Amino acid sequence: METANRITVSTTVNRPVDKVWESWNKPEHITQWSHASAEWHAPYAENDLRKDGKFKTTMAARDGSFSFDFEGVYTTVRDHELIEYTIGDGRKVKISFISEGDTTRIIEVFDAEQQNSIEMQQGGWQAILDNFKNYTERSF
Repeated sequence: METANRITVSTTVNRPVDKVWESWNKPEHITQWSHASAEWHAPYAENDLRKDGKFKTTMAARDGSFSFDFEGVYTTVRDHELIEYTIGDGRKVKISFISEGDTTRIIEVFDAEQQNSIEMQQGGWQAILDNFKNYTERSF
């Protein structure tokens, strides 16, 4: 397989890593933040957070016109530090959680797909990460 373009998005969440980890991984929280815009939502999430465990999040347009499942299999899980997984289409994702006391830096690196521009993909993933930051800071 040819080496794919890699895209990086990041943020700093003003919460300690244990709260960030919980918000990132528990399905009842994932459904609250895993969408790129107000027109979308995540009505369903499941997460088996362990090596070879599977996850699935349903992302859907609020008007009911479209939905899809974002799913994959974990290849590496190090509590409060690192998550790596392979998406259903074979692309790889690496998420680093860097504890900085009362804040946590998240760096997400993922293989680009071929259908949409790099800028569109980066913007969409960054929007979801920004939603995560906002939700986590409000809720924890």
